Amino acid sequence: MRFNGLDLNLLVALDALMTERNLSAAARSINLSQPAMSAAVARLRTYFNDQLFTMRGRELVPTPLAESLATPTREALLQIQHTIATRETFDPSKSDRCFRIIVSDFMVIVFFGKIIERVARTAPGVTFELLPFDDEPDGPVRRGEIDFLIFPEVFMSRAHPRAVLFDEPLVCVGCRSNRRLTGKLTFEKYMSMGHVMAQFGRTRKPSIEEWLLLKYGVKRRIEVAVHSFAMIPSVLLGTDRIATMHARLARHFAKTMPLRIVELPVPIPPFSEAIQWPAVHNTDPASIWLRGIVIDEARRMTRHRREGRRSL
Repeated sequence: MRFNGLDLNLLVALDALMTERNLSAAARSINLSQPAMSAAVARLRTYFNDQLFTMRGRELVPTPLAESLATPTREALLQIQHTIATRETFDPSKSDRCFRIIVSDFMVIVFFGKIIERVARTAPGVTFELLPFDDEPDGPVRRGEIDFLIFPEVFMSRAHPRAVLFDEPLVCVGCRSNRRLTGKLTFEKYMSMGHVMAQFGRTRKPSIEEWLLLKYGVKRRIEVAVHSFAMIPSVLLGTDRIATMHARLARHFAKTMPLRIVELPVPIPPFSEAIQWPAVHNTDPASIWLRGIVIDEARRMTRHRREGRRSL
């Protein structure tokens, strides 16, 4: 099909080239031979009267024109893809859909495991690919590379729809043998102790608690940095170090580890965990189905926690 003299199949090739930045990888991603992809590049260059890409080793470096074409090309292809998808009926019991979701280990441990268990009962063919955080969390959402991002709402892009799941308070955690955690934890004592924190991605971005503490003007002495929330409790054991972490996660590990949980001496309000999806997925029946389950499960968890508090 042609539009203003452009073979629209070439837009698929352009999108693959912008995503992969490598001729061979781009060809494989759309099931083209390398000579066919080279021919597509030549035709694109002729149509746009621009080189579009230059070589730096094996990497394709886009020209300014190619960069300007990347987002509208991806959005157009995504819109076509999801317009077709929404015409199809979605039957969870018969679906073999794989949902790609960026989610932290904290959320997998305290929340998303319930989603996987619930889906397994009603949609046994549905699968999940749970991905680590990207250095630019909204990038995969913007490019339509994932179905959902589950992340603190404060970091989410305002360009795509989202729904708040639940609020999560922070607590201070240390080993039960840490005598400095007995009695009231003062701000002076908190600041004088060594801390453990989680960092993520290639650029080692700080986790939510570090961001919130810095926002309140608190800079801790970080003695150990780990790459997941789940690693924090283990490196606290047998030491006088402390960590600031999610209350639900701390209680989860305190069931099987000798941990002491105390209130923070810093007045930090709870933060909100939320789910976000690409705007083009808004009417996708499969996306609507799964996010409905996620939101419902979050409401159940919040309701059970309130009922548990009232019964104490």
